[in-house]
Parts: sequence; C-alpha cells; structure tokens
Amino acid sequence: MERIEILYTDANVIVIYKPEGILSVPFAGFRGRTAQGTVEQILRKKGMYSQKYRPLPVHRLDRETSGVMMFATNERSQKIIMDNWHQMVKSRCYVALAENPKDFNKYGILPDSGIIDDPITYNAYNVGYVADKARESNGKNKKEVTARTHFKIIERSSEYSIFELELDTGRKNQIRAHLAAKGYPIAGDDNYRARSNPFDRMCLHAKSLVYIDPWSKEEKSFEWPEPKEWHDLM
Repeated sequence: MERIEILYTDANVIVIYKPEGILSVPFAGFRGRTAQGTVEQILRKKGMYSQKYRPLPVHRLDRETSGVMMFATNERSQKIIMDNWHQMVKSRCYVALAENPKDFNKYGILPDSGIIDDPITYNAYNVGYVADKARESNGKNKKEVTARTHFKIIERSSEYSIFELELDTGRKNQIRAHLAAKGYPIAGDDNYRARSNPFDRMCLHAKSLVYIDPWSKEEKSFEWPEPKEWHDLM
C-alpha cells in the first residue's frame, strides 16, 4: 500500500496525500489503519504531537478515493475551518476514470464539459443515488438534496473516459452518483454497478485543493497527480 505523505503543516492545518484503500477517519469501534491515525503516528515520531497539535477532521475522502486531504490541528481551528469551509475553499478538483455508457441510446454521450445538477437521494444505508423519477410514486423523497457537479472530459477511448470534476456542493457520494446516473460509472465502483475494475480500486482521485487561509488570508494550493496508468489505459 502507498504511504501517506504530509504535504504541508502550519499552526492550524495539516495537508496530506491519502492513498486509496484507507479510511479517512475511524468510525465507532473501528481499530484498523486510518489516515487520521497514521498522521498522528507521524507527528508523534517527529515529537510534534500534543493535545494542542493533533489531526482533527474537517472533511473526508471515501476509503477508495485517493488524493489531497486536510486536517485541522486543534479544536478551535477545526471549528473555524468547518464553519467557513465553503467560503475558504476555492477549488477542489477530482479526476475520475469512468466507463462509457453500455447503452448510448438510453444515456446519450456527455459533451466535453458541462454541469450535472440532478438531486441526490439517500437510501437506508446512507448511499446516495439519483432517483428515477419515473419510478417515484410518493413525490419528492424527504432525503433528496440539491447537488451540482462541473465536469470536463479530458480524454476518451472506446471503453473509458477520464473526467476532471469540481463540486459546487459537497454531498456524500456526489461524483459517484452523478456520473453513474449519466451512464458513466467510475471504474471499480461496485456500489454503482461498474462492469470493470482495471486497477483493483475505485478510480476516483482528489487531485487538488485550493483555499484561502482564514488566518493569513493567503491563497494556498496543493496538488497530487492522478495515477499515470489511468492515462496509459486509454
């Protein structure tokens, strides 16, 4: 498994690269490896860890999503970041390797760029999906939320397309649900009925994070490129 890399630290923020296959933060009762726990271990080895300087979550990446991720370093910073997340974060770019539609007559072909703004609903297991309105019998689902994803297709082949995506709304499963609803499930994503798994992972990567630091007011930008083999596959 790839190593977690610390890309940046200051008094309030830790920015890391998280590989796929590892949870961002633990859930109740979980004792396995997480990004939060690994960063804590790194800080302890460097003599930097304390109750006033430790990784605290401000957002999450799915277990199988790799890429750039941020932690706060103390509870005060955590509250400031979470309260101002949408104002401070200027850009979060994701890259996805997605399967092309199995049935172009049903889904059509997405243009080179655009916006997907289908509302997302959540099932009993809190998995998000775009509801088929033709099958909805009770009108609007109470758990339905608005969602907007900007997309650009940067490479196409006969079987796959590579997307760059940015979110106006940070809904759980947003990119996965939106692409699957358009007939482009992310390769390796069993939850959204992908037919192939060329790299033994879900092929979604958080490529970059750009934010305005709430303390210094400076713009900070961090990037970790998507796997080269995704492009080689094309």
